[in-house]
Amino acid sequence: KDGDGDMQFLMNGGDLLKVRSGSWKKTRYYKLQEDCKTMWHESKKTLKSKQTFSVEDIDEVRTGRQTEGLRKYTEESVEGRAFSILFKGRQKGLDLIASSEEEAKKWVGGLEKVISNINNLSPQKKTDWIYSCLRKADKNFDNKISQKEMKKMPLFPLFQKCDESKCGFLEGKEIEHFYEILTQREEIDVIYGEYAKTDGLMSAADLLNFLLNEQKEDVSQNDALQLIEKYELDENAKQQMTKDGFLMYLNQPEGLIFNQAHKSVYQDMNQPLNHYFISSSHNTYLLEDQLKGPSSTEAYIKALLKGCRCVELDCWDGSDGEPVIYHGYSLTSKVLFKDVIKAIQEYAFKTSKYPVILSLENHCSVEQQKVMAQHLISILGSALVTKPLGDQMPTCLPSPEELKGRFIVKGKRLDKLEDMFSESKTAEKESVTEEEDDEGDEEDQEKKSNKTKSLKLAKELSDIVIYCNSVYFHGFEDSRDKQSFYEMASFKEGKAVKLAEESANDYIRHNIDKLSRIYPAGRRTDSSNYNPVPLWNAGCQIVALNFQTPCPEMDLNQGLFLQNGRSGYNLKPSYLRDRDTKFDPITLPDGPWLKHKTLHVMVISAQQLPKVTERKSSIVDPIVKVQIYGVPADTTTVETQYIENNGFNPMWNENFQFDVRVPDLALVRFLIEDYDSSSNNEFIGQYTLPFNSLKNGYHHVPLLTKNGDRISSAGLFVHIIVVDAE
Repeated sequence: KDGDGDMQFLMNGGDLLKVRSGSWKKTRYYKLQEDCKTMWHESKKTLKSKQTFSVEDIDEVRTGRQTEGLRKYTEESVEGRAFSILFKGRQKGLDLIASSEEEAKKWVGGLEKVISNINNLSPQKKTDWIYSCLRKADKNFDNKISQKEMKKMPLFPLFQKCDESKCGFLEGKEIEHFYEILTQREEIDVIYGEYAKTDGLMSAADLLNFLLNEQKEDVSQNDALQLIEKYELDENAKQQMTKDGFLMYLNQPEGLIFNQAHKSVYQDMNQPLNHYFISSSHNTYLLEDQLKGPSSTEAYIKALLKGCRCVELDCWDGSDGEPVIYHGYSLTSKVLFKDVIKAIQEYAFKTSKYPVILSLENHCSVEQQKVMAQHLISILGSALVTKPLGDQMPTCLPSPEELKGRFIVKGKRLDKLEDMFSESKTAEKESVTEEEDDEGDEEDQEKKSNKTKSLKLAKELSDIVIYCNSVYFHGFEDSRDKQSFYEMASFKEGKAVKLAEESANDYIRHNIDKLSRIYPAGRRTDSSNYNPVPLWNAGCQIVALNFQTPCPEMDLNQGLFLQNGRSGYNLKPSYLRDRDTKFDPITLPDGPWLKHKTLHVMVISAQQLPKVTERKSSIVDPIVKVQIYGVPADTTTVETQYIENNGFNPMWNENFQFDVRVPDLALVRFLIEDYDSSSNNEFIGQYTLPFNSLKNGYHHVPLLTKNGDRISSAGLFVHIIVVDAE
């Protein structure tokens, strides 16, 4: 009930103080529009500057002074009246102050209610896409839709078809006809017709027949009945499924392509940490490029909420004795180390309960290193791992399960971990050799390698580096002889790719008892990414990507970590965990990894594809690409024909076949683009998932934006068959 009252409050609207800086604080009038999807605001000064934003673009509503802007530019006394609206992607957030705590609660409660209403709309009820198109078209609110109003909309060709009276507008029955065409799905009609054998409807037995024959599901008639009860809206259908109910089921999680059994944690989480692929971020503090963009605590929050489990902190001496984080020797802005640790502490375990690794790149003086250690200990408290878990010197890394809810510091140690358990301690050192330099070109690295400099290390900081002691990689033989399980090397992208191509089996064996971290080349100043797949194939666990950059490489990362409860930890296949493994992703010798499958994909249709840009008046010409990423022998791309001027319900009915030799390491990516003969195609949407998480049969594929947010109402419809190859 309260939620409804709060929504009414939003629809009446009210004044909020918008905060941009210490001096820029202005009152703005905000109001939720009638469609319950759009927020409208105007300036007090002039009624001309009216602006709107969609509630669907909101990522989070945050109560209190919980953004950098509010902390910096407002007093503690406004804590209860302050809140922030954060948006998806790179859109700048809004920092707002209400006139009372009561009103702030109403704004936050109302917005959360509207967001939850939109998220909980089933695709079947999402005719709001159609209504919003019609509403946008009926500019003068006369309940007629005119040709002039419709011309700019993606549905104009359908408008012309329905304007039977040729009078230039639709009304009454014509609008109903228009709506019927919009909601019709011929391909679903055909499938439904094949299986609805009970007076034109689908009985539980008919639905079971469909689930067994087409979807290849291991289910009973009782399961079919439960689906009917869950998704059939027509109460007169009496334990039968109408066509609408069938479409509803196909749009629900059970009808989507991703196997729901993989949605929660389903893998063994009791293996040592190095037996998992770990979702990892590079220079996590950056929101944009590597040279002059902003550093922000928000970048950590976004990465952690996306399931990232290894974040990077570049630490430098700051003023007033407080260490700061930024990209050294660049113009990127600075953010306080302690503010970053507070943000990490608050958001670390919202998406996943499994451990977070704090990868420290330490450029601080001994004094400020002591401050870093104090902040880590005081802010993270008992969640910080400050000694090995058992009473004795461990022989391998602990498991994600044992480390649930804990933070691990990756950095340098002055002594060996063994010294914590030995009576005769080695003489205390004050510095370590600094051979590993994350930045700069590889040529620089060559020049430096002869003149290793020493880094003075604070004992307080050294003592909390337990399981991830950074060391330099001198070759596989050296590592076998000298590197302990708790010592880990970082590899620049170029070096790692070379090892993965030329010495894959050695790399795999190295990664069986040790962690490896890979990071992007220094030349990637635009924060672009490299392909992580060949490095996962070589058993590398911490393949760090620029999380802030929307790109196919991030799609692959999010696709791999979509499974196992989005925990950010995926158990490596057994042949990447076996000391005597002969596996090599390049040469593919015989072995248990060869589980040769044939994948048949029929790309049937797509629904309600968004226009690529507002600027482009033409409707999209969609083309679908199906891509397999995995071992080189499995990696391939196919594409459909493009369909001219139809983003609403394009139909392809095109069949493709793939040979997949190592399904455990394969990812499948569905990509829809707007075809352009004269330049590069433009991105419309994509979805990536592990090959082993594919479901057989007819399924909708949800579509995500470049930023990884779901495009409401849009989808791709496919038929999948996975069989053992002959």
